[in-house]
Amino acid sequence: MRAARGVLLVSATAVFALAAASAYAKTGDRNQPMNTAQDHLDGFNAPNTITTLTGNVVVTQGTMKAKGDVAKIYLDADTQVSRIVMTGKPHAHIEQLDDDNNLMTGEAPTLDYDNINGIAVLYPNAVVTEQNTGEARADKITYDTNTTHFTGVGNVSAIYYPKQKTGKDAPAQPGNAKSSSADGAAAEPAAHT
Repeated sequence: MRAARGVLLVSATAVFALAAASAYAKTGDRNQPMNTAQDHLDGFNAPNTITTLTGNVVVTQGTMKAKGDVAKIYLDADTQVSRIVMTGKPHAHIEQLDDDNNLMTGEAPTLDYDNINGIAVLYPNAVVTEQNTGEARADKITYDTNTTHFTGVGNVSAIYYPKQKTGKDAPAQPGNAKSSSADGAAAEPAAHT
C-alpha cells in the first residue's frame, strides 16, 4: 500500500507538470495537495519503472485538473519522475488558471511531458487555448515550460483575441443598445406592440 501511495504522489507531480505546458501556472498551485483518481493502477515506486493509471484518470492540484483514459509515469534511476504520457479518446484534457485567473486549456490525443527538461509535446490535432488571449492549433505543439516558447508543426493556425474593453470605451452589447436622438440624448428603444 505504501508503494502505491508513493506512485500516486509521484504520478500526480508528473501530471501537474503538464499543466505548465499550457502557460505559467497559478503560483500557489504547486503548494497544494495533489490528488489522483483512476479505475486501476499498475506499477511500482522503484527505479527505472513505468506505472500505468487507467480508466477515468483525473489528477488535480490547486486549480490544475488533467483528465485522460491512460497515464504512463516513467521513473528514473533515482525514482524521480522523468516523463509522463497521458492519452485519451477523443483527447486528453488539461486545464489550469494562471495568476490573472485566465483559464488555460490544452487538448490532444497524446500529452507527452519531459519532466527533466520541462518540454511538453501535444499531438496529434493539438489545441492550446488561453482565455482572453488566443488559441493555437497544430498537428503537434511543443512547449518549453522554462521559457514559454512554443512551436506548432503541421496545419498550424492561431487566433489572437482582441483585448476586452471596459467602461465607456466598451462596445454596446447586443440587445442592450440605446439609440441616440438628434440632440445627442439617449433615446429608449421603441416599444413593441
